[in-house]
Formats: sequence, C-alpha cells, structure tokens
Amino acid sequence: MKAVLFDFDGTLADTLPVLYHSFRTVFLEFDGQEYSDEEIRSMFGPPETIIIDTKVQHPDKESARKLFYETYEKKHQELVKENAKVTYLLDQLSEKVQLGIITGKARRSLEISLRELRMEQYFDVLVPGDEVEKTKPAPEGIEKALRKIGVNKKDAVFAGDSDGDINAGLDAGVETVGALWLPNVQQTSFDRQPDRIFKDAGEFLTFCLDKIEDNEASE
Repeated sequence: MKAVLFDFDGTLADTLPVLYHSFRTVFLEFDGQEYSDEEIRSMFGPPETIIIDTKVQHPDKESARKLFYETYEKKHQELVKENAKVTYLLDQLSEKVQLGIITGKARRSLEISLRELRMEQYFDVLVPGDEVEKTKPAPEGIEKALRKIGVNKKDAVFAGDSDGDINAGLDAGVETVGALWLPNVQQTSFDRQPDRIFKDAGEFLTFCLDKIEDNEASE
C-alpha cells in the first residue's frame, strides 16, 4: 500500500451537522422552505455551489452561496468536533504513505474544515467536487488523485461512507472500504458491497499498517 484516499464528510470529519444547518439556513432564508436532514442528504453529491444553484428557487444565487459559506464557517467550531481516533489515524498514516481527499465539497468549504480541524498538513492531494467534470459516484476524482501522486490503483485504498463513495472506489479499481466509524455517517449499509467495512478507525489503522508492512517486506 502506497496511498490511502478518503472521502471527507462523514468519513474524516463529522461535518454532517454543520452541512445540514448551513443548507437549512439558506433554504429557509431564501425560499422560506424547511428541509429535513434526510431531504438535504439526498441532495449530496455535487459541490454545495451546484446544490444551491439548482435547488434554491430565489434568483439571487450569489447571496445564497455567500450565506452558506458564512454560516458554515461561523458554526463549524460549535457543530463539528475533532475525533481523536481519526486524528491519530492521520498522524500515523501520513508518516508512511501518501494521503488524499476526494470529496463532493467545493474547495472553499473543504479548506474551511481542514483549517478548523487542523488537518491541513496531512494530505498530499485534494480533489474537491468543483475541480472534476463528474463527481462521485464517478471514479474521476480517485483517478485524478492517483495520477497526481503517481500511485498505481493496485497500491491504493479508498474509504468512504456513502454509496457514491463505494461505487467510485470499486469502479476506479482500488480496494474500497466502507467507513462507518463516525457518529454521523451518510449510510450504514451499501447497495454494492465494499471490499471491507470498518466501524472503528483504530481497526482501519491496523489494517492499513499491516498492508504497509506486507508491501515493505515484498520489496
């Protein structure tokens, strides 16, 4: 194993509460509509800018996007807590392999979260949703990340918490992991079966370290 790639929301960070709150604030302010968490989650896939542009009925999309980012940043510290096991996972893996994020988020919200959670230093490649033609479940983001860091798909693992993640990983031909270790995940079961499922980040770390050790022994 030479690279571990991750989804972000619900995989590396428990950001779903701040996402729900930010979208709910925008829809209520601009359209006077209230959406449930489930209704908002069903919109996930494209970056937040596209969700706002396509789902908000009010013509002032620019102001709607502005409110989203203001709310997301303002409420992030309150609604998103660091996860010690995820931090330890990244600490350990970043010393041994290259790490990357493939997310539907736009770069702006991703960078807010990385800064707020003090995760910026861990990653060798970031592929946000506004920098690909097709977001997950298409494999484009994973393939782009692997090209950027020069790693073959057989030497990579991708972990995520949604059907879109699992489909992207399997279709990219990388070992694909269902990541169910955070309090708020998008799904607890998947339409397509990933290669493995982990409900504890520490167990996933052990799995990765074993694969890294096997790789080093074979070289």
